[in-house]
Amino acid sequence: MQKDKSRNNTINNKKHPVAAACSIIGTALLVIIIMACIPFTLPKVMNYQAYTIISGSMEPAIPTGSLVYVKGVEPQNVAVDDVIAFYGGPDTNAIITHRVVENRVVMGQFITRGDANEENDMNPTSYREFIGRVELTIPKFGMVAQFMTSRDGKIAAGCMIGFAVTLHLIAAVLDKAREKKDK
Repeated sequence: MQKDKSRNNTINNKKHPVAAACSIIGTALLVIIIMACIPFTLPKVMNYQAYTIISGSMEPAIPTGSLVYVKGVEPQNVAVDDVIAFYGGPDTNAIITHRVVENRVVMGQFITRGDANEENDMNPTSYREFIGRVELTIPKFGMVAQFMTSRDGKIAAGCMIGFAVTLHLIAAVLDKAREKKDK
């Protein structure tokens, strides 16, 4: 008698197979979204900025479409051969990522050059235009970042979240119906 009661409890505690599948898929979608957001949110907490490389001036070291993480450091601590990010000029928001050829601490400026360029950049980069030093490069991930931060990417993420929540609601309804049926 005890064995039968235990067996019935085990059967009653089992999830509806469709509910289990909905729950697993919904959870997997939420995990994917969270994992996809970590490379963009966690670095910001640690004072890193992420930028997508859109030109080939630093190839092959940093290919077009790469995501670079830039850390704010004191400009006088930047060494020759470090790769830095800086504004293209005082009146522009364009961000350039080039290698330091010379750090003129006394003058407060850098001489830079893109790895793919034969000559140094035409104008020195002022410390005022300096953003930070490139600490990490992830090839091809910049394209993912651009999509995820675009309007279409946000809509896609919202739809995935909505779909995941819907799957969890379906799982809850199916499980509740099964509980009522088993009583």
